[in-house]
Amino acid sequence: MDALNLPPFDYKVTKSGANYLIFDILRRKNIILTPEEWVRQHLVHYLINTLSYPKSLISIERGTNYNKLQKRTDLCVYNQLGQPHLLIECKAAHVPITQEVVKQVSVYNQTLQAPYVVISNGMDHFCWQVDFDTRQYKPLQGIPRFDSEQV
Repeated sequence: MDALNLPPFDYKVTKSGANYLIFDILRRKNIILTPEEWVRQHLVHYLINTLSYPKSLISIERGTNYNKLQKRTDLCVYNQLGQPHLLIECKAAHVPITQEVVKQVSVYNQTLQAPYVVISNGMDHFCWQVDFDTRQYKPLQGIPRFDSEQV
C-alpha cells in the first residue's frame, strides 16, 4: 500500500487466499484491504489517536437516503447527542480530489447535516465548516479536535 500523509499506526494485515485483510478496530473484524480502505483505516486511527475522538462516536459506511437513493458514507462522527458532527469521504491515494468528489460529499451532507465535512485521499485532506443558513462552506486548516463539550 501507498505511504500516506497521515501518521502511521500499528495495523494488522493478514492474507486470505488472493486478498489481503486489515483488522478494523471499529467493526472488530478483518476487512479486505483496498486502497480506499487503507485511507479509511488511517483516518480512523488519526481521529482516535491524534484528535481524541472516542471510538464509540465513529461509524463506518453508515447508510443514508438521498432523493430515494440509498447512499453510504465512508465515515461519520457523531457528537455526544448522537447527531452527525463530522462527515468524511475517503478516496484511494491515486484518486484526485475533484469538484465531483466535493459535490458527492455535499449531497450526502444535505441529508446528514454535519457541521464539518472532510475529504481525503490520504495525501490531500480538505476540511470545511458548513453554515447551513447561508449554504457556505468555510475552509479549515485541518480537522477539528474532539471536544467533549461539543453539541
